[in-house]
Amino acid sequence: MKLKLTFSAIASILLLAVTSCKTSQKDSVSLVENQKPIEGEPKGADNVAYQWAYMVIEGTANDTEKFKPRPTISSRFLGLIFTSMFDAWTRFDEKATPLYLKDIERRPENERTLKNKEIAVSYAAYRALKEYYYSDSLMFTNKMKELGLDPHNTSLDPNTPEGIGNLAAKMVIEARMHDGSNQYGDIEGSNGKPYFDYTGYKPVNDADTNVDIDRWQPKYFSDGKGGKFAPGCLTPFWPKVKPLLLETSDQFRPGPPPMVGSEQMEIEVKEVVELQANLTPENKALVEFMRDGPKSVQQAGHWLKFSQDVSRRDNHTIDEDVKMYFLVESVAMDGFIACWDAKMFYDSARPYALVHHYYKNEDIKGWGGPESGMMTMKGEQWRPYSPDVFLCPPFPSYVSGHSTISGGCAEALKLFKGDDTFGIEVELIPGALTEPDNLGDPITLKFPTFTETGEMAGISRVMGGYHIQADNIEGLELGRRVARYNYKKYLELVGEKDENIAQLNQ
Repeated sequence: MKLKLTFSAIASILLLAVTSCKTSQKDSVSLVENQKPIEGEPKGADNVAYQWAYMVIEGTANDTEKFKPRPTISSRFLGLIFTSMFDAWTRFDEKATPLYLKDIERRPENERTLKNKEIAVSYAAYRALKEYYYSDSLMFTNKMKELGLDPHNTSLDPNTPEGIGNLAAKMVIEARMHDGSNQYGDIEGSNGKPYFDYTGYKPVNDADTNVDIDRWQPKYFSDGKGGKFAPGCLTPFWPKVKPLLLETSDQFRPGPPPMVGSEQMEIEVKEVVELQANLTPENKALVEFMRDGPKSVQQAGHWLKFSQDVSRRDNHTIDEDVKMYFLVESVAMDGFIACWDAKMFYDSARPYALVHHYYKNEDIKGWGGPESGMMTMKGEQWRPYSPDVFLCPPFPSYVSGHSTISGGCAEALKLFKGDDTFGIEVELIPGALTEPDNLGDPITLKFPTFTETGEMAGISRVMGGYHIQADNIEGLELGRRVARYNYKKYLELVGEKDENIAQLNQ
């Protein structure tokens, strides 16, 4: 499967081209027939779960544009939206159990039709999307109408698919209303400000003064108008958010990162400098692809896109997509909670500060910005390969969020499919999101397996200058541990067994 993407400085990554799918047998009428003729059960991009996943991607991109990247918050939205869809779907499956939908009976066998599944999943998706991406309510309402469904149907009748879908979203929303995320800004001291930091976190360093080189330091960004500002730490309270399937945020907390003065730290900071100094066009394209750009969907959304690639490749049914999205996004949501536990517990420094410390007054080769490109500079002038308006993620370094989520979601997809093969290709123009006046020729990135894709995402963060190798390696392992644990929980919920389950306990 090959995708050609031509980036402009203001374009976000496009979705892969849709592949049409056919099957020879038709078991029940589908909602999709309201839109176009389909032979048999809709599969791949035609199934209703896939269509709602596309709405989720759009909502996430628009949310980023409105509120700037907030990957922790976005991952929770995606986790809860797909949990709502999953819970509604379970009532039309012969053995699956919902996570939050309580005291609602499984529908009798004669009601477990494709159409009823589509209706229930659609109402669950619609209600959850309106809760979490409320600014795009009109877009979601139009999608319901496109499917031939009444967006004003608020029935809670547990004997109808409409009622079950509405109830599934309602119970998820209510169960997660006070889960530590402070979504409504109603935790004491928040003054009604959503996602206000109620823990009172303050970095030991400020943007102008570094008093402890091992600890995180905020950095100045350009405001795009000739000024500068130093963003505060993003959601430092996130370790207090209740996980979806994990037991606790610190369940798989890794050991400590290397410290300044250690041989490991010296080696890993040197590696960051050398990787940046020798960035190839392929490296630049990879850094940009995994970093994403304006209207970014962050890591949870990026791996949702990858999951949709799998759906199209393998002609997934609604059943397969509902289960896959739930598993993958449960890992993304819990992975961010576990990742933030490590970040806030260790409060570790990023390469931006570490390179300045290790190479102060030394001449090194590095990227001088979009106007200068690669150049010789003093160590204290070094910067990540990133635009001025978003130089470095505004939160502690260890462990890498990209590595955690990519390692975890890759593992989840491998476990779900029972095979590691991915096989997509992406064509990009290096530098389009970072140095638009210094563009290279188009290059093709290849992602042969899920595991390699996750590892490519992780190393891209070291190449870009956002993380040292320890952040990456431990992040990948943390994500995989979350995925293996969540997969076991997932199997319990869907009533399935995996003959390789014993390996997950290792």
